[in-house]
Amino acid sequence: MVGRTLVAEEQQIADIVLHPVRMKIIQQLGGRSMTTTQLREALPEVKQATLYRHVAALLEADILAVIEERHVRGATERTLALGDRMAHVGHGELQAMDAVQLRSAFTMFLSGLSNDFERLLDDDRTDLRGSLGFARAVLHLDTQDLEKLQTELMDVLTPYLEKRKEGQRRIAFATVLIPETDD
Repeated sequence: MVGRTLVAEEQQIADIVLHPVRMKIIQQLGGRSMTTTQLREALPEVKQATLYRHVAALLEADILAVIEERHVRGATERTLALGDRMAHVGHGELQAMDAVQLRSAFTMFLSGLSNDFERLLDDDRTDLRGSLGFARAVLHLDTQDLEKLQTELMDVLTPYLEKRKEGQRRIAFATVLIPETDD
């Protein structure tokens, strides 16, 4: 019964995270905080009522968190950040998805990367390109090797996930693991 509940909960998280508008919100907040006003400005194609409805759904699912509230002209302005779940679709959730959901999740992931890349190219500061990099490598791993690699990678990355300090720049780091079908 516990396993079944976990799978149902994981599927629910995937359904919440993989909605196109919610994915845009999550992509905007990845590793930073923004006010709802800043989110509206960053996503002008999303109607205000729609944005607020999806923010509310993400807050309810603990994917987003309100990290600050302040009163501005009689209204409460909320500052949002990724919550405890960090909008991460885990291995169990990926296993529970059908092919259509997996395609949607991967397309949204690639769309987020593409949006980040386009923002970089649209920025006139060419010095930002000095931090740009992308590569593809084929690894040879068994299940234990993969688990070890993922653990070691998180150990290496964890110190850099903390909030920005003076002189640091935000850099998006993405990984994709796709097992090859031919040996």
